[in-house]
Amino acid sequence: DVGSGKTVVALIAALTAIDNGYQAALMAPTEILAEQHYVTLREWLKGENLDVLLLTGSIKGKERAARYAAIKDHRAPLVVGTHALIQDHVIFNDLGLVIVDEQHRFGVMQRARLKRKGNAPDLLVMTATPIPRTLAMTIYGDMEVSVLDELPPGRQSIATTIHRERQRPTAYARMRAELGKGRQAYVVYPLVEESERTDLQDATQGAEYLSQTIFPDYTVGLIHGRMKGEEKEATMQRFYRGDIDVLVATTVIEVGIDNPNSTVMLIEHAERFGLSQLHQLRGRIGRGTHPSICLLLVSGRVTDEAWRRLKVMEQTTDGFRIAEEDLAIRGPGEFLGVRQWGIPDFRVANLIRDVHLLSMARREAFSLVENDPWLTHPAHDLLRRTLRDRWYHKLELADVG
Repeated sequence: DVGSGKTVVALIAALTAIDNGYQAALMAPTEILAEQHYVTLREWLKGENLDVLLLTGSIKGKERAARYAAIKDHRAPLVVGTHALIQDHVIFNDLGLVIVDEQHRFGVMQRARLKRKGNAPDLLVMTATPIPRTLAMTIYGDMEVSVLDELPPGRQSIATTIHRERQRPTAYARMRAELGKGRQAYVVYPLVEESERTDLQDATQGAEYLSQTIFPDYTVGLIHGRMKGEEKEATMQRFYRGDIDVLVATTVIEVGIDNPNSTVMLIEHAERFGLSQLHQLRGRIGRGTHPSICLLLVSGRVTDEAWRRLKVMEQTTDGFRIAEEDLAIRGPGEFLGVRQWGIPDFRVANLIRDVHLLSMARREAFSLVENDPWLTHPAHDLLRRTLRDRWYHKLELADVG
């Protein structure tokens, strides 16, 4: 779950691979998160004779070439990076472990490309909110699952409430109360700049409005994905130091931001976000020893499905319960394919209703493979031909989560 210590698990797994002579790669979906992992891992490994290498899109020219060479020559046993890790120029010497963090942010083919960088490396995927596809695959037993459902000692609860537009002053008042205690706040918008085709509020105008009208006595900062890497890093460092009281942001802060002093988050147009995003965003608060508040602000007409999502967020902070509800709402996608949501091509079965039947089918399938792994028995001719004709080109995707 959010904040439960997945990075520690990743490091232990990586050290196990490295101790056995292999390289380990950790791929994160954003530069902010990759850089945070890089800094954190270097801090944890201080005093150890082990180099951590960072590879992101912002690293250019000779420095980038030097890092490619270090990876190829095995001078970089532990590599942390973004999508840059799956580029053709990245050649590992002996990749034994692939770690995909926040795996719901990656496509199936991206995870497959990283795994192909090694000779059948082990794969660890981590997420605080399993996308429906992955949750469904765990029901089938295609992946071994480890569950971290406890938070570190001292963590406090997060109270989540839904606010209509008319209740905006109440939401701002609750934010001000937290700021008055010396805490910090996030305000999350779905867009960077206003679009003519939508009525969604944008982060740039929102930051200006909040700084001039609502919180003129506090420092308001802005961060979004279009900013250069050094700008984002500078803004985050100011926020961590406490120089920014209210950080206005887009979903660029969805993963990897860890400021224990942030105790309140207001999410604009919360009805437009998916459950996974809402849970990840909320996970940026409640990371210290103080109780936290998440304010879901909705505007205009809200569909029944969106209202169902919001009520789930209000009722629970359990990422596993949220993932199950996400599965029920969206469906699991293709089991052996690239589509990660929607109802699969079952003619009769229902994944939610027929869990026991599916578990029985799984047991029968494993029994069949154990007794006839290559399906060479005459009785299995039709099954073998069907598997080859319908699924041959998708079977590899079952192995990448």
